[in-house]
Amino acid sequence: MLGTGYGGRCMSAVKSLSIAERKAGRSLSDQAYDRLRDMILKGELEPGQVALEKEIASRLDVSRTPVREALIRLEYDGLIEVLPRRGIRVLSINMNDIRDIFKVLSVLETAAAELLAEQDPETSDPALETLTSAVDDMQAALETDDLDAWAEADGRFHRVLLEQCGNSRLKRYAFAMWDQASRVRWVTLHLRPKPEGSTRDHRALVEAIRKRDADEARETHRVHRTQYMKMLMELLDTYRLGLL
Repeated sequence: MLGTGYGGRCMSAVKSLSIAERKAGRSLSDQAYDRLRDMILKGELEPGQVALEKEIASRLDVSRTPVREALIRLEYDGLIEVLPRRGIRVLSINMNDIRDIFKVLSVLETAAAELLAEQDPETSDPALETLTSAVDDMQAALETDDLDAWAEADGRFHRVLLEQCGNSRLKRYAFAMWDQASRVRWVTLHLRPKPEGSTRDHRALVEAIRKRDADEARETHRVHRTQYMKMLMELLDTYRLGLL
């Protein structure tokens, strides 16, 4: 199967774990999960592609046990389907899925922005520092036209917003949607207009949180998410990306 059909295309993209990764102090299972998850989200492993577990283990240069553990987590995330005695298949998401995912995520993120603005300074100030740093990195990336770096900083901003909102259930439900939403973000990254307005929106949200204005934080992020979802659906329709 390696080198032919879906399996060949899939496995040609999988690179072995680097020496630095192996020395990072994290388990091989975690490292395999991170590597495969990142490749799925960025489209390096395409929807519908199939690979055998042993082929993945061989290309990552690890045993099958950590790979099997990583694949179980990826299936739980809704990114792959484990095929008994056949390996895995990267799952697709259609337009209806995308619309539903982003609607739910928008509601949860808007609530997270409001909750963070309601926190006392001792709790929220460390989060504000990280959010401000992420926005600064987004701006710097725009100035060098590095959209990949912009997307990394944008992702960090949203993860911190959810991580630090103070509601563990909200965070859990939001992150259940996050990976699937990230696939769409990466696919459309180089199709969308330069995200200058998005960067300004993020900085405006930081300022609303810094002022402890929960109403402004909620409304600022609600408007941003509404505009982003409209732009996203128009892109998917224009480029006929109905299945990702």
